[in-house]
Amino acid sequence: MATQPTRITDIGPPNYEQFLHPVIKKNYGKWKYHESLAPGVLCHVSETGERIYTVRAGSSRLLSIQTIRVYADLADKYSGGYLRFTSRNNVEFLLDNPDNIEPLKKDLAAAGFPVGGTQNAISNIVHTQGWVHCHSSATDASGIVKAVMDALCDRFTQQNLPAKLRIALACCLNMCGAVHCSDIAILGIHRRAPKVNHDNLKKVCEIPTVIASCPTGAIRSATVDGKPSVEVIEAQCMYCGNCYTVCPAMPLNDPENDGLSIWVGGKVSNARSAPRFSKLAIPFIPNNPPRWPEVVKAVVNIVEVYARNARKYERVGEWIDRIGWPKFFELTGIEFTRYHIDDFKNAGLTYARSTHLKF
Repeated sequence: MATQPTRITDIGPPNYEQFLHPVIKKNYGKWKYHESLAPGVLCHVSETGERIYTVRAGSSRLLSIQTIRVYADLADKYSGGYLRFTSRNNVEFLLDNPDNIEPLKKDLAAAGFPVGGTQNAISNIVHTQGWVHCHSSATDASGIVKAVMDALCDRFTQQNLPAKLRIALACCLNMCGAVHCSDIAILGIHRRAPKVNHDNLKKVCEIPTVIASCPTGAIRSATVDGKPSVEVIEAQCMYCGNCYTVCPAMPLNDPENDGLSIWVGGKVSNARSAPRFSKLAIPFIPNNPPRWPEVVKAVVNIVEVYARNARKYERVGEWIDRIGWPKFFELTGIEFTRYHIDDFKNAGLTYARSTHLKF
């Protein structure tokens, strides 16, 4: 019986194994330990004694073709064409020759890409799409990230923090980014319910679909000027933008009232303590493009206070747990408001967030 030919398809991603560095593929699952050689430079050692070196550089989430070609040329020159992108938008070059580390770092610096982000340093900021792509964002993403990282670049290139520090940005409450579990989180917020353009709604939207799009039941059918339309019950609206996704006649963006909030204390790691969610630090900062100076000042202030007062290996949330929230607000100079009062009783104690087990 004839064998069936291998099915060729373009459905789904290609198998990742074909892109692995030969040293990584050979020693897959056999790594013994890793060590930090310098900021942004790691060495992984396998059980066989083979070594792979990683050089990490800061990168943008939104890359031009020219930038990708620069990365590709550097990878061809120094790492046999092998590189990878981390989940926090860093680019990592994978080398088997340690003699290429310093020349690669010099070429990266000359191209404007700082090397760092490992160990007790700030890694690059993971962020969402912002005004570039998202139709319902309350703020920009890449613009704020650029401004914040410009101010904190030395915390990326130097390992001079008590522990690793992760910053994230989400441009609205839908949180496409990891802001709910980062040391410092920048979150765009809407403060007004969608506006209904009744004249256009009947031309471009299906009313049953619009009503069904709302996860909280805040949209009801209504009659306006004798014609069928919808109304929004603002007390039930959570500003998610689902309705605008299916109906362009219900825009959510509001230049006057949209802005940002700052959250602190979250983490994903299980090390030393269980993972935790971020908590509110600053309820509202207005959008002030193109450099968002108020946001940059707020984030830098929290980072510097944490750097001066935390103990070695203490993450932001663990530091706050030790000193207490009143002391956190006192040290940072952040005003405590009624918005900081948690009205979700015991929610943080009941959510399953950890691999730790209790018997």
